[in-house]
Amino acid sequence: MSSKAKGTRDALKIIDKLFFEGHPERIAALQVEILNAHVAHEVYHLRTNAGLTQRRLAEKVGTTASVICRLEDADYDGHSLSMLQRIAFALGQRVEVKFKPLPRKYRRPQRPS
Repeated sequence: MSSKAKGTRDALKIIDKLFFEGHPERIAALQVEILNAHVAHEVYHLRTNAGLTQRRLAEKVGTTASVICRLEDADYDGHSLSMLQRIAFALGQRVEVKFKPLPRKYRRPQRPS
């Protein structure tokens, strides 16, 4: 038997080790992108479930259809809490913000006080 550790063929584990392990700035950027995609999906999902076009939602919110279009784009990073609250209210919803800890291996070391 070899004393070498057995490698993995799991692509996600390989990517995690190569690109994210030891790079908290990359992890932070990834988390921002995940959040942007999630918000875009939620706005789209809520709007379509309500049977509204982008134009009609924009009218209810007091903005333009192009603003709604941008908010539904996963690459858009200008989501404001106030706009999300306006959309939520127009759709009979509310916005919740939660802070959740990162997995231990992605946390920055704590500085001594």
